[in-house]
Amino acid sequence: MVAVLVHDTNLRWVLVSFCFLGLVVEPHLAYGSSRAGAFAQTDAALVPPELVGLCASSVTIHGYNCQELEVKTEDGYILSMQRIPQGRGGGGGGGGGKDKQPVLLQHGVLVDGMTWLLNSPDESLAFILADSGFDVWIANTRGTRFSRGHATLDSAKPPYWNWSWDELVAYDLPAAFDFVYRQTGQKIDYVGHSMGTLVALASFATQGNELVSKLKSAALLSPVAYLSHMTTTIGILAARAFVGELTTLMGVAEFNPKGEAVGKFLRCLCSTPGVDCYDLMTSFTGRNCCLNASTVELFLKNEPQSTATKNMVHLAQTVRDGILQKFDFGNINLNMEHYGQARPPVYNLSNIPSNLPLFISYGGQDALSDVRDVEILLDSLKFHEGDKLTIQFVKDFAHADFVMGVSAKEVVYDALVAFFKRQ
Repeated sequence: MVAVLVHDTNLRWVLVSFCFLGLVVEPHLAYGSSRAGAFAQTDAALVPPELVGLCASSVTIHGYNCQELEVKTEDGYILSMQRIPQGRGGGGGGGGGKDKQPVLLQHGVLVDGMTWLLNSPDESLAFILADSGFDVWIANTRGTRFSRGHATLDSAKPPYWNWSWDELVAYDLPAAFDFVYRQTGQKIDYVGHSMGTLVALASFATQGNELVSKLKSAALLSPVAYLSHMTTTIGILAARAFVGELTTLMGVAEFNPKGEAVGKFLRCLCSTPGVDCYDLMTSFTGRNCCLNASTVELFLKNEPQSTATKNMVHLAQTVRDGILQKFDFGNINLNMEHYGQARPPVYNLSNIPSNLPLFISYGGQDALSDVRDVEILLDSLKFHEGDKLTIQFVKDFAHADFVMGVSAKEVVYDALVAFFKRQ
């Protein structure tokens, strides 16, 4: 069995792809599929890496128009974004994105926008939305292969990597929303998976009024907020390993799964008794029911992506502390300096506007977004207006099924599209 995982809160699939599969990925190269349903390296991969983006490698080859765009955050990061303004061959209704309902897709940690393009057009959410008449925008988090630019900082130097998911909440997501809103003039539907749900929930809770003025509704797949009940031994071990803040990896600022320092750390985790790095798909995500071998192969050709070590530390704190709060500097004086209080501020999810339409879909086999943790999240939304909260429980799905499962269209995406069209 090939072991792999899609975005989440720890190291899971990095352990697989780097430690045991020996994955080597050119840092700015995207691999695509030569035809729907059969994935392989295409001629696009032979073009110089800096010239090959997600549009060329994974979208236009299927007959869709696609635009490569850049978004600048308030703190200077330059993020890649792709736009699919209409369906295959110009289908999906409307005129090239004009007057269509925009939808923004946000991936999780250690991956990028390729997340939404891994299966055939009939099975990948980005294509399904475009063919359903939506104007699709794909975000790429800072530090990933096409989002390594900055107004003044060099991604090869530590200051570039001084951020955690707090900055994704405060800067990346608002910048993406503002960009799409200004380009379209319309309120946005949002889809997040794993950490893409974490940053959305925290953003809605802290910037609710401002964001909601640009937001129509949100769909959260495998929602991550509370993580104290996750059942993966490897995930728990990884979270415990990130103790002592940034000293964990001896001062390494960029958590690069392809780098030597991180590689040694991951091999160490995998050598721990009771940790089975040959079967991380099951041990990390739960038993995914519906993954296609060719999809997994394409996934492994394109990932993993870098993130900040500080981000991994923050995610580990979220697991260990059992609460959703800002980055803990591990020092009262530093916390006082940054927050004006000894402990980091908590993200209060009950502050999410109660009239914001939410679609939440979670799986019964998910070892990361555990059912008990999702129930804690749902409890924080107990005062949400009843007709604004749609909850879907998929008994057989685990974490990766929601973005890579070949049956996700019938099981999840059809309901998601219907939810958006009702708003």
